[in-house]
Amino acid sequence: MASLCLIRAPFSATSVLRSARCSSSVSGVANPIPASFLRGGTSKGIFLNRAHLPPVQSQWDTVFLGIMGSPDAQYGRQLNGMGGGASSLSKICVVGSPSEAQKAAGIDVEYTFAQVGIRDSVIDYSGNCGNLSSMVGVFAVDEDMCTPQVTQGPRMTGTVRTFNTNTNKRIDNTFFVTQTGGRCVPVLDGERASIAGVPGRASPILLDFVAPSGARTGHLLPTGCPQETVTISLSDNSREEEKEDVTLPVSLVDATNPTVFTSERGLRAALGRTPNDAVPIDYAELSVVEALERVRQAGARLMGLDPLAQAQPKVAVLGPVPPDDDGDGDADIVVNAFSMGVLHRAVPMTVGLCLGVAACVPRTLAWEAVGGRRDPGTGTGTRSELLRIRHPSGVVEVGAELGRSGEVKSARVMRTGRRLMKGSVWW
Repeated sequence: MASLCLIRAPFSATSVLRSARCSSSVSGVANPIPASFLRGGTSKGIFLNRAHLPPVQSQWDTVFLGIMGSPDAQYGRQLNGMGGGASSLSKICVVGSPSEAQKAAGIDVEYTFAQVGIRDSVIDYSGNCGNLSSMVGVFAVDEDMCTPQVTQGPRMTGTVRTFNTNTNKRIDNTFFVTQTGGRCVPVLDGERASIAGVPGRASPILLDFVAPSGARTGHLLPTGCPQETVTISLSDNSREEEKEDVTLPVSLVDATNPTVFTSERGLRAALGRTPNDAVPIDYAELSVVEALERVRQAGARLMGLDPLAQAQPKVAVLGPVPPDDDGDGDADIVVNAFSMGVLHRAVPMTVGLCLGVAACVPRTLAWEAVGGRRDPGTGTGTRSELLRIRHPSGVVEVGAELGRSGEVKSARVMRTGRRLMKGSVWW
C-alpha cells in the first residue's frame, strides 16, 4: 500500500531538491555549496572557499566524501560523486584568507589540500598536491579573494603568493593576466605551453616552491644521510608464504613532499631478477606493487612518518634513459612513481620537484643516476640547469636552486590549467 501512495503522489522537482538539501547537514553548511571544478597540471579537483565550510576542519570530511562519491568499496569508480576513480581525480583544495601573521609576511591566500580516499573514507591532509597548487592563485583571483602582483612585459603576468597549510610552505603562482572592467583576470587559453599527459596547449603557470625542504619532517634528508638501506620481506604468491628478507638502497628526501626513492637496478635485484635484465618492469604486477609498498613503508618508518598513511610519503623508482629512447626530446632520468598504491600515469608534481632537488644533493640515488652533473646554482639568484624527467606520459622539466651552504632556496616547475566548471556541488 505504501508503494501505491507513492505512485499517486504528485511529482515535484522543487520538493525533491528541497529534500536533498535538507537530507544532510554539518554545522549548518549549505547543500549544495559553491564550488569550482578545475584542472591543474595532470590533476583535476574541486576548489572551495573556506568561508563556505565549517570552521572546524574535522567536520570537513563528511562534506568531502559526499562531494567525491566515497567510499566506493565495491566498484572504486566514485560514480556517485565528482571523483573519477583515480588518485589524481579525487582531490579537493580549500582556499581562504591568510592569517594576520601571514599577511604581514606577504601571503595573499592560504589553502589546504585534501586527498580523498576512493574505496575507503580516509581523508589525507598530510601532504600537498603540486599540480592543483598551480590553480590556487587563479581560483583566488577569480573569487575576488586577492589581487595579484602585476608585472608588465610583452605579456602582463600576475603573481599570487600562496601558503599551503599541509606543509607550512609558501608557493608562488605566476600566470598571464589581462585587465577587464578594472580588475585582473587570469588568462589560461594562451596556447603557448604544453605538458606531458594533457592534450593541447594553454597558458603557462609558473610554480615557485620557496624553501621547500622539510615539508613534513623538517629536514631535507630526514635521516641525515643521502642513502639508506631498507630490508623488506617479499611473499611468494604461489605458496602464500614469506621469502627471505631482501635489502635495497633508498634515498629519503623531503622537499615539497617526502619521497622514498629507490633504483630500478635495486628493485630488480630485490625481486630476484638480473639487475641488467632488459625486460621492462611491469609496475602493475602484484609482486612489484607489493614490494614497492613495503619499501615505502620501511622508508616512512626511517623518516618518522606513519607507514600506513598511503598518501605520504610517496615512493618512486629511478632508472636510466634507454639508449634507444625515441621519446619527445632528451631526458636525464626515468621515474615511475606510485600514488595511493597505484602507478601514477604522470609523475606527481611534488615527486618531480623533490626529484629535481634530490638530483642536486651529492650521493643521493638521483644524483648518482644523472652522473652528479647537476648544477645547483651559485646561491646568488642564478637558476640551476633544468632536470628533464621522463615519466609514463612524457617529459617534464624541473629546476632547483641551492644556496652556498646547501640549503634549498627554491624549486620550480611550469604547469598549465583550465577552468572546467563553476557553480554548486552537492555533497
